Amino acid sequence: MRKRRDATPSPADARPTVTRPDPARVFPGMSAADQRALAAYMRVVEVAAGHAVVEEGGDDRDLYVVLEGEGRILRHGVEVGTVTPGDYFGELALVGSRPRAATITAVTRMQLARMDAAEFDRLRTQDAPLTARLLACLLASVGSRLTDMTDSVRLLLRERSLPRRATVDLTLDGEHREVRMGTPLRDILPRRHDGRLVVAALLGRKPVSLTTPVASDVAVGVVTTDSLAGQRIYRSSLALLLMEAARAVAPALVLRLGESLGGASRVEAEGVPERELPAVARRLRDEMRRLVARDLPLRPELWTVDEALEYFRYEGWSDVVDLLRTWRQATVPVATYHVFHAMQGGPLVPTTADLADFDLVAADGSLVLLDRPSEGERVVAHLARTPRATQGSERWLRALGITHVGAFNRACIDGGVAQMIRVSEGFQEKRVGRIADEIATRGPKIICVAGPSSSGKTTFIRRLRVQLQVEGINPIGVSLDDYYVDRERTPVDEHGELDFEAPGALDLDLLRDHLGRLLQGETVTTARYDFKQGKSHPLGGPAVALGPHDVLMLEGIHGLNPSMVSPPRPDMVYRVFICPRVQLPFDRLNRVPASDVRLLRRIVRDRHGRGISAADNIARWPAVRAGERRHIFPFEQHADVIFDSSLIYELSVLKVYAERYLLEVPQDHPSYTTAFRLLALLDRFVTIYPDHVPPTSFLREFIGGSGFDY
Repeated sequence: MRKRRDATPSPADARPTVTRPDPARVFPGMSAADQRALAAYMRVVEVAAGHAVVEEGGDDRDLYVVLEGEGRILRHGVEVGTVTPGDYFGELALVGSRPRAATITAVTRMQLARMDAAEFDRLRTQDAPLTARLLACLLASVGSRLTDMTDSVRLLLRERSLPRRATVDLTLDGEHREVRMGTPLRDILPRRHDGRLVVAALLGRKPVSLTTPVASDVAVGVVTTDSLAGQRIYRSSLALLLMEAARAVAPALVLRLGESLGGASRVEAEGVPERELPAVARRLRDEMRRLVARDLPLRPELWTVDEALEYFRYEGWSDVVDLLRTWRQATVPVATYHVFHAMQGGPLVPTTADLADFDLVAADGSLVLLDRPSEGERVVAHLARTPRATQGSERWLRALGITHVGAFNRACIDGGVAQMIRVSEGFQEKRVGRIADEIATRGPKIICVAGPSSSGKTTFIRRLRVQLQVEGINPIGVSLDDYYVDRERTPVDEHGELDFEAPGALDLDLLRDHLGRLLQGETVTTARYDFKQGKSHPLGGPAVALGPHDVLMLEGIHGLNPSMVSPPRPDMVYRVFICPRVQLPFDRLNRVPASDVRLLRRIVRDRHGRGISAADNIARWPAVRAGERRHIFPFEQHADVIFDSSLIYELSVLKVYAERYLLEVPQDHPSYTTAFRLLALLDRFVTIYPDHVPPTSFLREFIGGSGFDY
């Protein structure tokens, strides 16, 4: 079994110099006189079995001739050949100052003759004719290898027809442009569009990296950091850059990307004490900036599943190995900026030079990777004031052996679906019960429940109501939606659309008056809003009074905004923020975005129960997200508790419905780009039919069949 890369001894430690080589054993293709002369510039080194002679990506300039033993050639951790006595390697590094293209590891004890850069420079100075003959010998060897490579490429090309056209016709912003077939998109598209960095392209509305060559007549578009998709691509590219930096400065450090924080991502540094995190952040940040300055290109590759399995086993990435066991394609997309390779979950920025806008800081017990450094202080302050989403789920997930998507899929295949659902639902119910216990202990008179679209607020309120009644508390519900102003008074957003998510869409004076009188013990006739007519009825709702065992349960997206509720004492209000937060990762770099879970919930619910198409829902989603960022998430810090409504199995169940609804999106519709991405996401999950989903589950709010009335 191969050793982990971070456990491999350095080449310097593994090659002590001992003596001059036997001239007859170096460069057998040269004359005996030349061999004797060259031996004077070489040293014999020995390498123990299992140790590396040279490392991939290394910048040393040594030439080696194998005298005894056998070595294995590894490229990206995958074996691509062997070296035996008489073979030599390192000639390109010696004469061209090229980084090492592979790792050579000793299978048995190896004895080698080594010519280092200093000796080669001495040879060039002292004996130019001999240097020329040596270079001719090395060139002949390279030519032989290129011939073998050409034959291999010729065999590969027979698997497909060669292109018969020299040019293709692209359509960009309504204009046609003829370009040479195979031209990378980065050579066609501008680096910036409307002042924003172009991070990817759309080929027929499908998102691709700018390294992609064009091969047919197609409409081309740009993806910039002005869009949600572009911001996600930039963030993923930064994460790969971070992993490259970690490989360079701390090979043994295990980093895992955590939840998205809005303009930032949490990064867990495994085994690093909190007091050491600032120093670790500084080292990694400095190395990332060095990699940016080097302007390293993105190198996407397609590996066979077997190649990928061998590499990720070698790297110790068991999460990827498990995921590949249920991989449906024959190849696996992999990408690197330098020497670190990771599965490619989507388009990435084409060069490290385009990743200059970032920061890495230590905050709240972890590292935080910022893709908008100007908001660093805000993000750090927000983390300090905001309670973290419950992490208790990690405990029972570890107990079930499910800590990533690959393990989840394996559990589904092995028949563990029913138990997994029961444990997941049981954990949710326990959390709701604990919140009810805390409310009973504190004794507030108002409970505010808020969260973004499709977070499960309605089901949470129904379940919390039951748990409060168990505690002897009678919840009385009031919806903020009933306090909307008349439609003609509703504010508009920057696009001229009615903005129902703005605080100004509510009659705040009336709301505060009603809440204040209720807290003083008065009976209040609440408001009602007629959504069909767009009319407010200030006294159209039911009469409400709060008795000694009653509590007012206020539902609405603005429930955490302090300006909505101003009680005489702060302890009279208990605020709950609900949102799906923690999702299973695919690997250390990639996980399901929580916003995608909410979008899929919304697509299924609205298409399944309201007749709204997936295309229309996707088209509306950016405006929904913009409203959430303005009016909901900034007040998350005021929550007394954050309830994570994620269910470990929900994407597998949503897949039953969502695949069909997403396939209904026409390929020429602007929503197709997102639909295509969501279909690729769902494809990574084993399908689960909803038979075992209980009627009280949060998921029933979206797929139907709930035991609650909505």
